[in-house]
Amino acid sequence: MQTITLKLAQKDYGFEATDEAGTIIKLDNSPDHGGNNFGARPMQMLLMALGGCSGIDVVSILKKQKVELRHYEMIIKGEREQGKEPALWKNIDVTFIIDAEITQEKAERAVQLSIDKYCSVAETLRLAGATITYQTIVKA
Repeated sequence: MQTITLKLAQKDYGFEATDEAGTIIKLDNSPDHGGNNFGARPMQMLLMALGGCSGIDVVSILKKQKVELRHYEMIIKGEREQGKEPALWKNIDVTFIIDAEITQEKAERAVQLSIDKYCSVAETLRLAGATITYQTIVKA
């Protein structure tokens, strides 16, 4: 079982979450709800987690194919449900930008394997009702 420790680190809603390795992530509420921009919002962290999970998958797949990345980037946009509490992620769109000597088809296959098969965060979000769309841009 993994353990995360969360401590109030700054006035009002500024928290620090620490994992077993000592990695610290800062979280906060939005300023319009009393936060102080101390850290990311918890719901933003879900989108960041999707990026990290899928990013690790895609880079791993490309490494196995001996693809040398010059640049890798993801742009993740999300839309939450309106007028509901809790307001879950409804639509998430991910753009993968890969700069490497790779065909469009191979890059798209790596992305598809990640989002549709390997990424646990993507599956968790889908099971919560989110629709995840994605596209791949190759810059060679």
